[in-house]
Amino acid sequence: MTAPATAEDHRPTGPPAMGALSRLIQEVQEGGLSYQDMANRAIDPETGTRLVKQALQKLVKTPPVNPPPVPQLKAIANGTGVPLRRVKEAAADQWLDYEATELAGYGDEVRIIVSHLGGMSPQEQRRWRAMIEADERAKRESD
Repeated sequence: MTAPATAEDHRPTGPPAMGALSRLIQEVQEGGLSYQDMANRAIDPETGTRLVKQALQKLVKTPPVNPPPVPQLKAIANGTGVPLRRVKEAAADQWLDYEATELAGYGDEVRIIVSHLGGMSPQEQRRWRAMIEADERAKRESD
């Protein structure tokens, strides 16, 4: 007879994977820019928000439960020399489990449609593709 599963049976066996923003900061540090150098540059010029060395280290070693606010993300971007868009994407990935993708050259309507399609199952995507292709065929045939 097998014993019932307990909460202890489902505990992770190793340390949790490092989040995307934490990795980004660590990679900059490993690339030769010290935490102090980053902190010296880590300021949001719009609000004056600054990050100290310890805050950057904490984001890598023991990240907070909630993501940094936008002024801090701007300070991180300035401190690391990484574009703000990439810093925001890393924060979204780390705290929201959201992977950003870019659709350049399209308006908001197309981006909204694509984001909905991206959340669908492969079967639902095939159904929508068939409907779009049928609409295109009907347009061609009516011309």
